[in-house]
Parts: sequence; structure tokens; C-alpha cells
Amino acid sequence: MPKNQRGVTFLGWVLLLIPVGVIVYAGIRVTPIYLNYFHVVKALQQQATESKGEGTISPVDVRQSLEKRFDIEYVTNPAAKDIDVHRDGDHWVAVANYEEVAPLFGNMSLLMQFNTQVDLK
Repeated sequence: MPKNQRGVTFLGWVLLLIPVGVIVYAGIRVTPIYLNYFHVVKALQQQATESKGEGTISPVDVRQSLEKRFDIEYVTNPAAKDIDVHRDGDHWVAVANYEEVAPLFGNMSLLMQFNTQVDLK
């Protein structure tokens, strides 16, 4: 009389753990990029809060202030000069629109696109 097998075989474990390992590895590669993005959002929101009390806003002043904030927060991408500061009607807007690539393995990479906009006044 044959015994009934219970549990998962070694091949079953391998087939189960490979996708889980790939997802964990992708998460490890993506985490620093998203932490950088959260620092960009924080710097833009702080700039918006700070500029609400000022009378006049200059794009050059905004970029200089953002450059200091990016240095403090260790923001690597985008550079402060890449932040688009323009007038939208009666108020100023700062837009951070950029992409980052996280290489996985071989010729496979993950592309993340970020777009953040804050009203400065």
C-alpha cells in the first residue's frame, strides 16, 4: 500500500521561493529611490509653507532654497535646477517631474516616474 505524501517537495519550495526572492530583491532596489522621492516632497512642501509668508517670489530664490534643502536631506535626484518653477495664473507653482531607474539583474530594470506639484503662493 503506497504512502500518501504530505507537505511540499523541495521543487515546490524552490518554485515558491524564487518569485518571493525576486520581489524582495526588487523592494530592496526600489526603497532608496522612494525614500529620495519622499525627501523631495518634504522639501517642496516646506518651501511652499515658507513662501506663503513672503511678499514676492523669485524662481531663482526658490531654486536656491530648494538646493539648500536638498543638501540637508541628501536628495540625489532631481537637482534643484531641474525643478520647474513657473507662474500659473496669479500664483507660483513648483513642479518636480523626473524619472529614476532601478537596475535589477541583467538587462532588466524598473522605471519609476515621479510628478509632484506644490503651489507656492
